[in-house]
Amino acid sequence: MIRQSIYLDANASEPMRSSVISAMVDIMQQTGNPTSVHQMGRKIYNQMEDARETLVELFGGSVQNCIFTSGGTEADVLAVHGQIGEGNQQRPLWVGATEHPAIMQIDLSKKILPVTRQGIVDLNFLEDALKKTSIPPLVCLMLANNETGVLHPIQQAAKICHDYGAILHVDAAQAAGRIMFNLEDIGADSLILSAHKMGGPKGVGALLLAGHERNAKKINPLFSGGGQEQGRRGGTLAVPAIIGLMTAAKEACKEDRSNILKLRNYLEKEVKKYGAVICGEEAERLDNTSSIAYAGVSAQKLFMALDMAGFCVSTGSACFSGKLSRSPVLSAMGLEELADCTIRVSLPWNIQQKDVETFIHVYGQLIQKLKDS
Repeated sequence: MIRQSIYLDANASEPMRSSVISAMVDIMQQTGNPTSVHQMGRKIYNQMEDARETLVELFGGSVQNCIFTSGGTEADVLAVHGQIGEGNQQRPLWVGATEHPAIMQIDLSKKILPVTRQGIVDLNFLEDALKKTSIPPLVCLMLANNETGVLHPIQQAAKICHDYGAILHVDAAQAAGRIMFNLEDIGADSLILSAHKMGGPKGVGALLLAGHERNAKKINPLFSGGGQEQGRRGGTLAVPAIIGLMTAAKEACKEDRSNILKLRNYLEKEVKKYGAVICGEEAERLDNTSSIAYAGVSAQKLFMALDMAGFCVSTGSACFSGKLSRSPVLSAMGLEELADCTIRVSLPWNIQQKDVETFIHVYGQLIQKLKDS
């Protein structure tokens, strides 16, 4: 038993950065609505627009087509409903088999795109299916998977989609601030960001739409409200949270992550000595994420034992209302036999080597105990 908790669940939410807290406190002390035309409103508005410009500089797109939202889920849903069309103009919705619940739970009929045993979207299946469809679809693929860290070949997927007139939407929530990319380079038509995955506040995100038009690209809003975000997302904007998003993104994107990769590789090497396997190990992955499976040992029992020992890990996505359930991601990868036996360890930006070493030691003890029980 250890006295202090060790946080190893960064893919659920990164620890908030001190610079973010300072920036948010500063703007919280200012009064004004960004849509007010008086001087105090203009001051708040200008800071919000500076944040929008910074996000575009970091992740691409244009300031006219950077839409602030309440988080990654809203941004994903807005991207789908806003771009899929209506009536006879509605596109089919195609989604990767390992997508985030924000996409999988959208109440529209979906075609599921299979993935390999390493968790990578099957590009041959995608192209063959596009050849046969009469209406080009809206395709949704995440840049980095939240459970395994596996990266999809988005540039290749985008080219295939565009060759057949399809639109590609990318959930980049887990990738932002961990790998370098921008909207133009990956070739997506839209992508989403989430502040708390970068060490920012919860409850704020952004949708970036491709293109450098002088005028805002029209998409169907989920709710119009007072016409904010050029009529595409109603409601008074949470400017302190937006400043937190911008501050976290700036800091995350300039971070040297070599130590995180080194510690993740060390962790994986050591847990494999106990007999564990790493799901998606052969694929290109995020530098902080390990999907660790041990056949025959219940993930729920191991999770609870680790929690009691002071370790904060996960058994999958944190977006299933806190439920402990078998991993649909691993099932989609054809790893049914491991779907009940896998925990996710995701190292935060402020991870210390001693914390990783302590986890390895306790993991080994618990695996031996649970195997023998």
